[in-house]
Amino acid sequence: MTALVYIDSLAETRPLTQFTRYIGIDYSGAEAPVSRLRALQVYACAGDAEAVAVEPYDRRARNWCRKEVARFVHESLLGDEPCIIGIDHGFAFPLSYYQRHELDSWDAFLGHFCETWRTDFDHMHVEFARRENPAGGSARELRLCERWTTGAKSVFHFDVQGSVAKSTHAGIPWLRQLRRDRKLRARTHFWPFDGFSVEPGKSVVAEIFPSLFRRRYRRAERTADEHDAFVVAAWLREMDTRGALREYFNPPLTLPERRQAALEGWILGVR
Repeated sequence: MTALVYIDSLAETRPLTQFTRYIGIDYSGAEAPVSRLRALQVYACAGDAEAVAVEPYDRRARNWCRKEVARFVHESLLGDEPCIIGIDHGFAFPLSYYQRHELDSWDAFLGHFCETWRTDFDHMHVEFARRENPAGGSARELRLCERWTTGAKSVFHFDVQGSVAKSTHAGIPWLRQLRRDRKLRARTHFWPFDGFSVEPGKSVVAEIFPSLFRRRYRRAERTADEHDAFVVAAWLREMDTRGALREYFNPPLTLPERRQAALEGWILGVR
């Protein structure tokens, strides 16, 4: 009886979760938005169930394409229950880029970027858009969150292993589409651009790097890309269940650093 009372008391003190569904997306900037890519993986979990692969809308297809992933994210954010979606690509550029182009907000950045990087067009490759594009930068330019890690590369560092440059340039236009959807604005928090603290009941879209948690979870029979999507969903749920996500939403930054991160974005999990 004593043991049962003890267990019940633990259950009563367990933190209430902020979200009901956790989605991890291992992104890819290869080929075109309508190209089906093995490297593009989506995993999700809810409750106590283990994260599992989400199948593409087209049951005949074995893999996702970026255009279809954008639709999935949109529909997930329109759901009745709050979810958190972690996506493996940069959401913005370094402060130096903002200064160079006289941009004062993330929304201004999104609009400026999409004027020259139309990588959401069905058959537009990042490599095509990259040719003689004036809206670029140097691989030496780093965001603050990248300086706080040992493995993160610049969003301008193309053509090297472990780079997120191509996926970043492929993914940002889809963020703008979500951002401009009036149905989503009132119910979705784009972290940290809408603030570091998240209002209860809102869904969250956040940048996240699977490499931060990859070794934390057993890979089993998953491919490397499948495992990256899996660990994002699994880590988000674990941290929410532990009541720790609020701490990760608020990294220990000074006020000037917070202002910088509100433009550049931040990698959820970096503290």
